[in-house]
Amino acid sequence: MNGRFSIALSFLGLIVVGAVLLAMPWARADGSWGAVSPSLFTAFSAVCVTGLTVVDIGTEFSRAGQIVLLTLVELGCLGLMTCGTFLLIAIGRRLSLAREFSLMNAYGVAQVRGLKSLICWIVGSMLVIEALGAVVLYTQFHDVYKSIFFSVMGFCNAGFSIYADSLAPFADSPFIVLVLAFETILGGIGFLVIYNLCTFRFMRRASGGKGRLSLHTKVVLRVTAYLLVLAFLAFLAIEWNGTLASFDWAKKLWVSFYQAVTPRTCGFCVIATEDLHPLTRLVYEVLMCIGGGPGSAAAGIKVTTLAVLIYTLTAMCRGERETVMSERVIPYDVVRESIIIVMAVLVFIVLVTGALFWTEHTNGIALDALVFEAVSAITTTGLSMGDTTRSLTPAGRIVIMVAMFIGRLGALSVVMMIGDREVTRHVRYPNEELVVG
Repeated sequence: MNGRFSIALSFLGLIVVGAVLLAMPWARADGSWGAVSPSLFTAFSAVCVTGLTVVDIGTEFSRAGQIVLLTLVELGCLGLMTCGTFLLIAIGRRLSLAREFSLMNAYGVAQVRGLKSLICWIVGSMLVIEALGAVVLYTQFHDVYKSIFFSVMGFCNAGFSIYADSLAPFADSPFIVLVLAFETILGGIGFLVIYNLCTFRFMRRASGGKGRLSLHTKVVLRVTAYLLVLAFLAFLAIEWNGTLASFDWAKKLWVSFYQAVTPRTCGFCVIATEDLHPLTRLVYEVLMCIGGGPGSAAAGIKVTTLAVLIYTLTAMCRGERETVMSERVIPYDVVRESIIIVMAVLVFIVLVTGALFWTEHTNGIALDALVFEAVSAITTTGLSMGDTTRSLTPAGRIVIMVAMFIGRLGALSVVMMIGDREVTRHVRYPNEELVVG
């Protein structure tokens, strides 16, 4: 079988298995067989690490069913390819060259050397961060399962909650809100950044060399910080006399900070999305499109893609031919790939929105809610306006499932499916000017 479709087929296989397990009587709170459509939708959302749901997780599924959901989220976040590679490493089998290069693209690794140890480190660091988060949350929840559940969902940026109103019950607890915000940020910056931050001081110590933060790490951290600050200030300014009006100033700050974190990566919310000002929801849609870092739990175009485009536009305005970031020239191929990724995401959003308009035109759902749903699904964010997801027709749910699947595969699937070989033209055609703009 062609290796470029293996990731997609692996995800589909996991989704099918997950749907079957979630439909089992032991996975249901009422002990009966579950309907196919909700189980399949929930499995899609879990494996795609989205958080959109057509049922109430806390009341629909038993503890066993919720554990199945947790497992699907974990595997979806880490990626079946990475999990499979880890198992191969554990039993001593050698990685194929195609598998090594696929993982390099996913996590931004520039060299094959050390990739096995990197993958082991990825799995280990994920479990350690989630465990530490659970221990910290336990001091507030005093419930082992609840602590683990929210720690996993926070780091994996999934946004599933055992409460119908997401994180609203914890709005008065800055400790819980800020811990989950920190975990969400860690899950959204990408494993390679975490790896670089934890090891750069110790790199090549034996040879006397000095480690350094890579350009990738610097860009991800810098852009993430800028976006958090801008989103925080925008939310605070727009909602100060709106949804934040009844809060004291301290609560306004921590709630606004969390609401600035969640739209780029996670489906949790302290304030219901449908209650927000339309301008705030527009800001959310922009942030959802941007997403997090490459190789992270977040989707979207990625913060590095945004940085490349901004620096490229700046260079063009200055009349420069090269894109330079932190005294490093960005290759032309990277610039071209960034443009393709942005265009692909925008095209997918338009197509999914149009499909929802077609399937839901007699359903009575507001058009802005459908646009928000489409952006959330493609970027696997998981935010929704009220009961939009549950109110979709069967055809509309299929559209959202396809959108989540496309969003989860992301740019890596584009590279593997249509960019696995370079075509060289042996015939040169003459140039001719074309008027644009």
